[in-house]
Amino acid sequence: MTIRRLPETLVNRIAAGEVVERPASAVKELVENALDAGARHITIRLRDGGRSHISVADDGAGMTADELVLAIERHATSKLPDDDLLRIHTLGFRGEALPSIGAVSRLTITSRPCGSDEAWRLAVDGGVVRPPTPAAHPPGTTVEVDDLFFATPARLKFLKSARAEQMSVMDTVRRLAMAFPRVTFHLEADGGRRLSLEATDDLASAADDGAGHGYGRAMVERLAAILGVEFTDNALAIDALRDGHRLHGHISLPTYNRASPQHQYLFVNGRPVRDRMLNGALRGAYQDVLARDRHPVVALFLDVPETELDVNVHPMKSEVRFRDAALVRGLLVGGLRHALADAGFRVSGSVAGQVLAAFRPGGGGAGRGFASGAPAYGSLREEAAVFQAPLPGESSGRDQAAALFNPPPAARTLGDDARAAADSVAAADFPLGVARGQLHETYIVAQTDDGLVLVDQHAAHERLVYERIKAALATQGVARQGLLIPEVIEMADDAAQRVLVRQEELAELGLVVEPFGDGAVVVREVPALLGVTDTVGLVRDLADELMSFDEALSLRDRLELVSATMACHGSIRAGRRLSLDEMNALLREMEVTPNAGQCGHGRPTYVALGLKDIERLFGRR
Repeated sequence: MTIRRLPETLVNRIAAGEVVERPASAVKELVENALDAGARHITIRLRDGGRSHISVADDGAGMTADELVLAIERHATSKLPDDDLLRIHTLGFRGEALPSIGAVSRLTITSRPCGSDEAWRLAVDGGVVRPPTPAAHPPGTTVEVDDLFFATPARLKFLKSARAEQMSVMDTVRRLAMAFPRVTFHLEADGGRRLSLEATDDLASAADDGAGHGYGRAMVERLAAILGVEFTDNALAIDALRDGHRLHGHISLPTYNRASPQHQYLFVNGRPVRDRMLNGALRGAYQDVLARDRHPVVALFLDVPETELDVNVHPMKSEVRFRDAALVRGLLVGGLRHALADAGFRVSGSVAGQVLAAFRPGGGGAGRGFASGAPAYGSLREEAAVFQAPLPGESSGRDQAAALFNPPPAARTLGDDARAAADSVAAADFPLGVARGQLHETYIVAQTDDGLVLVDQHAAHERLVYERIKAALATQGVARQGLLIPEVIEMADDAAQRVLVRQEELAELGLVVEPFGDGAVVVREVPALLGVTDTVGLVRDLADELMSFDEALSLRDRLELVSATMACHGSIRAGRRLSLDEMNALLREMEVTPNAGQCGHGRPTYVALGLKDIERLFGRR
């Protein structure tokens, strides 16, 4: 078989399969080119979801006739002036987008450089280039793509419906618009306006970011325009720095979550990315406060030194590689957990809106006007520590594991005089107010300075007990429990070696293993937290995961899950009647405990209703 060089048009069509897989990919490449050209206004027009027509118009730098000819050649770019792939300042740099799009569609580029009186148009029809011709055009560039994939009809069969492709384009534009809040974006589809994001002229925001993206007030307004004001009202600001790496943006409170990770926006040096490591770190940061089938809403921006990042690992530039992935993961997990812990007992304000909506005649969905019922979160008073005494009557347990969450003896019962003094305490002295009663032996009713608070006693105490267990693990280490009869586990030689290599690390986690001849290990001690467990299955699963991940993930995960289960069983159960002293003790401990606003499944532990909103329910306002 004779080796031959493929025709240029066929090479470009093959490349197009890597760079442009659907209309959204073409829009992404064209909008990135416009942003790199310094555009401040970008208009995207679609027809038939982008299959029939795509148009991207900008007011950027523009191109001359000679530059137009070079622009549609492969690997021709203006974005690598020093030919240095380690210092990339732009979104696009490979020089593949325009020739790839032109190879599979009917492409027309009309451009006029800023300060020039001449505009030029160049057409590419299925890879066949026509010479530039004079045209009328304002400063900037307009790229039109007609009949996408007409030259590769097989690709058309894999496209989704026009509506699905349109939604994908909208998501792509939103992600790029989020990273550039000082740029105006308009998206029109089939003659109708689908997206309109006006730029915010915020010089202060521009000054705080060397790239000119603007992450101040402009960013907050852009996030509100894309994700809704409800998100910004229920979001925590992030700003963390470690070894030249900066993480900033906004994350939702755990009680403000979604059923899918679609609303998670991650950016690296202003570039929208979909990275498994970053997504995994995000899940790890929320694992203590959110159920596994729920996902937070986030908009996070990671600024990394250019020499510590490789953005040239994927033709569509949607993936990146970090020189120090462990540092990035630690920054993400640590920064998010710190912010979530600082939020303390704060919950999403939309929870109150949903409750109030349920009380209205007809009980519709929560309205925007009722999303402000949650109390403002600030620094707690020192007096909040007065009622931190553990709750009386908690389960004593019988084994070593239960001892981890056994509280010290309860405080003495208040007498009549002391009770009267406690009742006279102003509700304003405490963020969660003062307990006034209990409903159905399940919910605590507390009065605040500006409304009332309903607390789910079981969910709240479950969080408190879980935090106690975590603190004990951090300070005392993992308690071990010796087996009366050591467990001998037979496995393959390589599996046994993987476990024995991590012998010391596993011992720190409470699992003591020793060699027991060829292809076998003996387990002498197990973590007390695990209680009665399938030791054989645990060690074998651990050996398998050590081969896949090179980390003792199984044991750590099981410790967290068992801790959560212990907290659930060791907490105050629904249906238990509490005294006012116990209710107030629970409220005071919630005020000083991290993540007390939600249980381990992301459900709110309390709902705060503002007095003004309550008065509206009864027509008093």
